Amino acid sequence: MMCTVCGCGEGETRIGEGHHHGHHHDGDPHAHGHHHEHAHQAGAGLLDYGAGPARAHAPGLSQARMVRIERDILAKNDAYAGANRKRLAESGILALNLVSSPGSGKTTLLTRTIELLRDRLPVAVIEGDQQTANDAERIRAAGAPALQINTGKGCHLDAHMVGHALDTLQPEPHGVLFIENVGNLVCPAAFDLGEAHKVAILSVTEGEDKPLKYPDLFHAADLLLINKIDLLPYVEFDLERCLGYARQVKPGLEAIPLSATGGSGLEAWCDWILARRHQLLAENISHLERNLATLKQQLRTD
Repeated sequence: MMCTVCGCGEGETRIGEGHHHGHHHDGDPHAHGHHHEHAHQAGAGLLDYGAGPARAHAPGLSQARMVRIERDILAKNDAYAGANRKRLAESGILALNLVSSPGSGKTTLLTRTIELLRDRLPVAVIEGDQQTANDAERIRAAGAPALQINTGKGCHLDAHMVGHALDTLQPEPHGVLFIENVGNLVCPAAFDLGEAHKVAILSVTEGEDKPLKYPDLFHAADLLLINKIDLLPYVEFDLERCLGYARQVKPGLEAIPLSATGGSGLEAWCDWILARRHQLLAENISHLERNLATLKQQLRTD
């Protein structure tokens, strides 16, 4: 997981922290002046730096050190994510974390989705980008409140950022909150934001083998949206092969082919959202009924 070793996950974690040049590997009891951790020789023409326990490589850090950093960062993030999830559930807000590479059409898809849903339920958006507020401005123009998070050199949103965004945005109860993550197929997969579902978006211009190349994201997703299907006649993209690859990574993964610009598949996407929102609200009602039954029982016994 790139972010757990590149330092963007937490401000106090940096590659080479306390490291002095000379190829010493911090945390490795067998390290010495010119020792290197070599990539696994996975076959002719391939060096596999994802074969070790950390599934990553960083100069100056041992695999054990990277694993410790990863566990520390993700543990802190998961605590914030748990608080976000509780807060959102109590307000009956369905939070969806949208993850894709840059240029997949996330923002266009969001603007079209907002146009279809804004008269039926409250909708709000948290936008993540390294710089600019361009996407948040597009979302507001489509009719939904939006808050921009600029991550600087960071390549993903984390749960702490989202918690602060919730404080500022104050999304309406019983609605849908879309979290448009930074364009990246690697790092956002590792970070729980407190969402109900991760939604992976893949456009047909990117190639059908992306689920095999970036399996962590597709394994973490509850839904795959295959966007820009209006371009299928003009690109080399096998839709069924892509779905097969995705379900090889995560058996049973739900998928909706669609075109954000042409409109095909948008109704199915909105139906999926409304069904998940209905499920969340039903769970909230059931929880309240159980609490009420408990209180009535206590009154009878007092």
